[in-house]
Amino acid sequence: MHATTTTTINGLDVDQISGTVDAVTANPALARFQFRARHEWIDGSHSRTTIKDFYGVGQEDASRTAPFTVDADEPPVLLGENRAPNASEYVLHALAACLTGTIVFHAAARGIALEGLEVGIHGDLDAQGVLGLNDSVRPGYEQIRVTITATGDFDDDQLAELASLTRYSPVRDLVSNPVPLAIDLARA
Repeated sequence: MHATTTTTINGLDVDQISGTVDAVTANPALARFQFRARHEWIDGSHSRTTIKDFYGVGQEDASRTAPFTVDADEPPVLLGENRAPNASEYVLHALAACLTGTIVFHAAARGIALEGLEVGIHGDLDAQGVLGLNDSVRPGYEQIRVTITATGDFDDDQLAELASLTRYSPVRDLVSNPVPLAIDLARA
């Protein structure tokens, strides 16, 4: 019987990462994904997103047996009841999670072991734009600042390489270069 060893860096199987990269290199169509979410208004500023199915690696994914649900609300100062974070806070969460995952995966693929990684994120927003009170004010974040702190046994060159890995974050690109948004509004 052959014993197999698994190389794990940052909690990830490096051979599996390499196999995924090889498979996508051989068949780029495997890299096409479509993620989906369904959002429903509940009451006031309270709403809920359900996430379950997605398309990836050339097929519909059936690995999730139950959906994820994520609620959104507003703080009382914005007429909510603090039942959940608001949409702007979820944008920061998504960006932080994406930057973290991007660094962790790419670091593992490069053999850079992390002991810790923390992302601090702050977004500045002027509500005049969201409220439609001033057309010269952007209805969204004016600026987002990110501070990333990595710990581990790596040298200055590896630290610089870690910082450069954020360029692979898909959510970072959405924030800095918004994709065209197609919206259809229909009567039920």
